[in-house]
Amino acid sequence: MTSTVFAPWEDAEAKPLIHFQNVTKRFGDFVAIDDLTIDIYEREFYALLGPSGCGKTTLMRMLAGFETPTEGTIHLAGQDIAPVPPNKRAVNMMFQSYALFPHLSVWDNIAFGLKRQNMPKHNITERVEEMLRLTRLEKFARRKPHQISGGQRQRVALARSLAKAPKLLLLDEPLGALDKKLRQETQFELMDIQEKTGTTFVIVTHDQEEAMTVASRVAVMDHGKIIQVATPDRIYETPNSVYVADFIGDVNIIEGTASANGEDQYAVTWSEGQAPLNATSTTTFAEGQKCHLAIRPEKVTINADKPEGVDNLVQGKILDIAYLGNISTYYVELPSGTVIKAQTANTRRIARRSFTWEDTVWLSWTATAGVLLAE
Repeated sequence: MTSTVFAPWEDAEAKPLIHFQNVTKRFGDFVAIDDLTIDIYEREFYALLGPSGCGKTTLMRMLAGFETPTEGTIHLAGQDIAPVPPNKRAVNMMFQSYALFPHLSVWDNIAFGLKRQNMPKHNITERVEEMLRLTRLEKFARRKPHQISGGQRQRVALARSLAKAPKLLLLDEPLGALDKKLRQETQFELMDIQEKTGTTFVIVTHDQEEAMTVASRVAVMDHGKIIQVATPDRIYETPNSVYVADFIGDVNIIEGTASANGEDQYAVTWSEGQAPLNATSTTTFAEGQKCHLAIRPEKVTINADKPEGVDNLVQGKILDIAYLGNISTYYVELPSGTVIKAQTANTRRIARRSFTWEDTVWLSWTATAGVLLAE
């Protein structure tokens, strides 16, 4: 049986669950969201990623109904949700603080919303038991929030949010209070739960690693605008701007001017006394147009001896070394003062480093390794 790839955004027939049409949100003179049009599909795990103040939480609060757009419309399942009050929307929001009731047990916290809906007692019991199983909290049903760990409280909040079977679940920095190791474990749990329930998740985070791990698509935001929406691998490998390249992961950005030297081939003039760099790009650059070459450090090879037959070659001195256990990052200063990062995977246990501070080394990379960006 062939499995179909989940990519409704590539299907012209697919109808989005959420459609923002030219949405602007102002607070006085401040524009929090600037003429935004986006689609989010059913069963999607959609991440809004950006620095503090970029508008991602405002976007989420408009979906929840805590804010209304100044201009434009938001449709959920084909319905304009502006006139629908928050408690009547098929939307639930899980807050960063989890907002659990301290005096209620885990069981009663999860049942709270269902009781308010006047759901029959046996249905409530069934639904709460199902949510406890889903979040692996059966053993903790009778405990109070202060008697369980941060990670377990996070799962209680998730179970409570999903109990009412919303079409859409909004998660505002949901893992912010957890330590790194627990965050990573919980990310996979979140993905698992999202897949099992088929609920559409929209997560707000400023943690790029988190967004790249959990999301089907990532929307990178800045100053109330979405700069790029794409799958995590596309965002990383083919960013559409210097902003996105720089925001996601580690990157070398080399400024220069482009001139064509073959089909989709460009020579980048970048530093006096240095040979032009070779890059490929399907984007057309005018002769002498200013450009930025973005190269990920793991795509730069470091050698003690000059390699032959490489597309791009520069020589420099090791300025700094960051040893992170699984990888080492070398900061290499070129004669011009430019610093280029090269990364190597530490696949074997190392008794001593291959390179050390002040070593003269050669850096090389292929013409296809970098992305040529206009801005």
